[in-house]
Amino acid sequence: MISGKFAITLHILTLLSKFPDEFLSSDFLAGSMNINPVLVRKEIGNLKKHNIVESREGKFGGTRLAKAAKDITLEDIFKMTFESVSLGYSKNDPNPACPVGKKINQNLDALYMDINSQISSKLKGISLLEFSSEF
Repeated sequence: MISGKFAITLHILTLLSKFPDEFLSSDFLAGSMNINPVLVRKEIGNLKKHNIVESREGKFGGTRLAKAAKDITLEDIFKMTFESVSLGYSKNDPNPACPVGKKINQNLDALYMDINSQISSKLKGISLLEFSSEF
């Protein structure tokens, strides 16, 4: 299902790209988004796992990009936050005797695969640097 993870992660990375030589605190990042720093730290953990950011602790600690913004695509960010987009399925199992019910989930799967392909195709052509230049 769709969540705000992509938007949060992209917001974090856009801020980090604006201050490439500084370690930004999770409080600072969270303040920009008006969310709890715990949510920021959770997403930073995922970014660290993918070697996109590096962090340090202490008074002058924080997080900064570990890769150049020009080398990170929005598709990379999308794939770090989602396996794929799904708009969901019915909570009940469809009636297999119904001409629609017996094929609805199969047809939804094909639709969602097509949507994900189009999303990846669009995001692949946009770097974090290009996106952040809008700010």
